[in-house]
Amino acid sequence: MVALEKRALPNGRVNLTALGLGTSPLGGCGVPVSFETFEAVILKAYALGVRYFDVAPLYGLGKSEHFLGHVLRVHGLRSEVVVSTKAGRLLKPASRSARAESLYGINWVDPLPFVDEYDYSYDGIMRSFEDSQQRMGLDHIDILFLHDVSGVWHRESYPTYLRQLRETGYRACDELRRSGAVKAIGLGVNETASVLEVAAEFDLDCSLVAGRYTLLNHAPLTDFFPEARRRGMGIIAGGVYNSGILAEGSRGNALTRTYDYQAAPESIVRRVKALEVICERHEVRLADAASQFVYAHPAVTSVVQGALTTAHVEQNVASISAPIPQAFWLDLRSEGLIPSEAPLPNGASSVLSD
Repeated sequence: MVALEKRALPNGRVNLTALGLGTSPLGGCGVPVSFETFEAVILKAYALGVRYFDVAPLYGLGKSEHFLGHVLRVHGLRSEVVVSTKAGRLLKPASRSARAESLYGINWVDPLPFVDEYDYSYDGIMRSFEDSQQRMGLDHIDILFLHDVSGVWHRESYPTYLRQLRETGYRACDELRRSGAVKAIGLGVNETASVLEVAAEFDLDCSLVAGRYTLLNHAPLTDFFPEARRRGMGIIAGGVYNSGILAEGSRGNALTRTYDYQAAPESIVRRVKALEVICERHEVRLADAASQFVYAHPAVTSVVQGALTTAHVEQNVASISAPIPQAFWLDLRSEGLIPSEAPLPNGASSVLSD
């Protein structure tokens, strides 16, 4: 078993392994996933040292929560792991409810017979949390993220949902945290602006932010990360492959050569090719560099990656812990592929515990 390093959230209440497992793909995101596959992936991740699992009502419309809770219970793992889930959506019977609009038009294969409905009010958050407890069979949930509280996601409806939070939703979050039902509250989003907006109004312990800080995206270095650290907010980084292109590289097929869930533009492909030249020079896998670059920043508490197979889990663990020579990072910096102010990893020892 690999002993992955753990970092504590700034509030000191939760310790996360360097790598967490996100269960969106296991909810049947575009492909069928059996319980046997789900169980095998979770157990493989645990065997390889992963002690953090992220889920949401949205994933498989309840399926990922049901499956994860069952695996943890049957194998006696709950006390050994950290679990995060999300609020902001309620699941309603599909036969008599309309599904919420989704930015990416997610196609869940063989989901549970529900549709999701946005609700960031006090009652909505409390019901979402309690429903998640029931689906997973958990007495408490370590981290609760407010899912997709985002102007990018909700567009013209964003002020309406933000108003729900301001009027009553924050009170629900505060009660859950003060009661000990959750140890940390954050946002789960694909942008940084809404995190800072909400953090200015409510004390966030952490936030799960996907695809905003990667080998291709460096903007958080100058504004988001400094402000997050000033506020004592830990960042869980998702989407470190920018939805595919940093995993498979410029030679990937149409399904993997994606950037922010769309076909990668030529400007991005050119940058990836430049990264690949340095990777080949130092015999470094691009995916390994992508994972470790993000985790090297002290604002990042954990990197969360999805997996559909046990082989994917093995690859993810290898990526976060593979030795990478310091000369590789210095070459990236000298050729302008990463900013001079970006923190650099210190090799595999930076993510492995003694």
